[in-house]
Amino acid sequence: MEKQTAAHILQTLALGIDPHSGTAFPADSPYQHPDTVRALFQALQALNAAPPPGPNRSPTPVNAGKPWAEDEDKTLVERFDAGQSLAELAQEHGRSRAAIQARLVRLGKIEPTADLPRFRSALPHAAQRA
Repeated sequence: MEKQTAAHILQTLALGIDPHSGTAFPADSPYQHPDTVRALFQALQALNAAPPPGPNRSPTPVNAGKPWAEDEDKTLVERFDAGQSLAELAQEHGRSRAAIQARLVRLGKIEPTADLPRFRSALPHAAQRA
């Protein structure tokens, strides 16, 4: 669920309205109780608040967690073969350095290192490319 959708549902509930039907909840509904309304508004506020900065926390790359497209793989390999560094590739693709490294391993361009997380390691190499 998108954050914006969740925020809309919380706000609608906090206002005493059923987010699916658009009708007001009856006066005896738990959603009309003052503590429930306060809790919903507090949850909405927390959802909309930026995450607290951590001591070693860097911003999440824009493409973190998104699937890799075939054309992105092609560009990644071309730029890697042309000599771009992992940091430059990470910046260009909006992904973390570890994600770039993991993708290059998956594409057979580099060998895995000891510090690289091993996700889906039970799958054969060819099945991981899909």
